[in-house]
Amino acid sequence: MPVAILICIGFWVAKLGVISEPGAQDLTRLTFNVLAPALLFHTMTQVHLHELNITPILLYFFIALSLFAASISVLGFTRKSTVLGLAGTYSNTTMIGVPLIGLVYGAPGLVYLFTLISLHAIILLTTATIVLEFSLLSETVADQNPDVTESSNPWYTVGKALRNAIIHPVPLPIVAGIIFSYFGWQLPKLIEEPVIWIGLTFSPIALLLVGISLYSATYGRKLSNTHELRHSENLSVWKIAGALTLIKNLVNPILVLGIGHLVGVQGLALSVMVLAASMPIGANVFLFSQRYRVSQSEITIAVSTSTIAALATVPLVMWLNDLMA
Repeated sequence: MPVAILICIGFWVAKLGVISEPGAQDLTRLTFNVLAPALLFHTMTQVHLHELNITPILLYFFIALSLFAASISVLGFTRKSTVLGLAGTYSNTTMIGVPLIGLVYGAPGLVYLFTLISLHAIILLTTATIVLEFSLLSETVADQNPDVTESSNPWYTVGKALRNAIIHPVPLPIVAGIIFSYFGWQLPKLIEEPVIWIGLTFSPIALLLVGISLYSATYGRKLSNTHELRHSENLSVWKIAGALTLIKNLVNPILVLGIGHLVGVQGLALSVMVLAASMPIGANVFLFSQRYRVSQSEITIAVSTSTIAALATVPLVMWLNDLMA
């Protein structure tokens, strides 16, 4: 409910005209380029890689990456398929997952969840970043003159995509945080405290932005087409958002549950992974759709519908998990 309330506040902020559309775009860039890197860096500096038990979460990421690859295979190698694939696999493990799993399974369950969270951004966000940069460059090259040698050189394309994927607000702070953790380095307190404060502002602002974008997607778009076309487009957007909600909230966790039993992953470890997979779509997906300017309406609505639907789907998944235990 606190997540849904923040989204509603963002919606009313936009409705009352407290923030303009250009202002919301500037706030999105600030969130993606400043707040998110601070949170990712500080989180990764606290991780002790040699102490992590990743065996239970290999199943989680196998299912997530399989669904991600399926989206690209079905929809084609584009920015849209990548962002939609990320939406079907990226869970809100922090704002919703931490308090819920702590309540249900206590400290032993949080050990598994924190292991998952420490690798969540590294694996899913970095993979999505690399694929997005390659697909973006591929689309750009396709739109250019094929006679331009630099653009048609495959090594140039690969090199530019890899550079853009590494020098990026998501992978770069993750790698830096891992290096700090590995060598046991620490930031001076004078610098560390502001980094922590900045990181703490990420989640609430990101959710407010989801509400702001939801208002824009619902009421703010100015279309010059007919009423029938607007209705058709809106219907398509809601269908995609509904499909993403179904995949993220039910298909993803049910696959983790079923395959987990088949391969012998059971007990508390499996229960935590199933519950984490049932969490609604994380706000980071919205920021990716904004940054790469693709499927913004679909992702905005999907984050909201997925969060609201979780009030019913999470208890359902927990009941199925207990039934098979």
